[in-house]
Amino acid sequence: MGLTSFFKNLFGSAKETSVDLANKAEDAFEQAKEEAAPLINKAETFAEESFAKAKEVSEPIIDSATEYVSQAKDIASEFVEKASESISDVIDSVKEKASEFTGEAKTTTTKTIVDLSEETTTTTEEIINKKPATE
Repeated sequence: MGLTSFFKNLFGSAKETSVDLANKAEDAFEQAKEEAAPLINKAETFAEESFAKAKEVSEPIIDSATEYVSQAKDIASEFVEKASESISDVIDSVKEKASEFTGEAKTTTTKTIVDLSEETTTTTEEIINKKPATE
């Protein structure tokens, strides 16, 4: 039975030691938490103040940026109008040139057809005139 009591004492004391360590760790954690609370409050205050300062400093920049965006929008709309007019002029010019080329092509085609027709008529007459009479 000496062995059984040895193990009971060994594990029993280990259990008590772990409970004591857990209690000490909990106490240390609570103490650290209490000591850190003022630092956490200071960090929160610093963050809030920094955010407020950043917001205060950035407001004029944001206002300026808004103004510049508005001006850029006005300038861009002027360029869009001018570009639209220019594109319209280019389209009209292309239509005119295409119309001229189409007209020239029609004239050339008509002349070619007339010339071919005349050549065919001339050739047909020549063939008829050269044909020997079989009577």
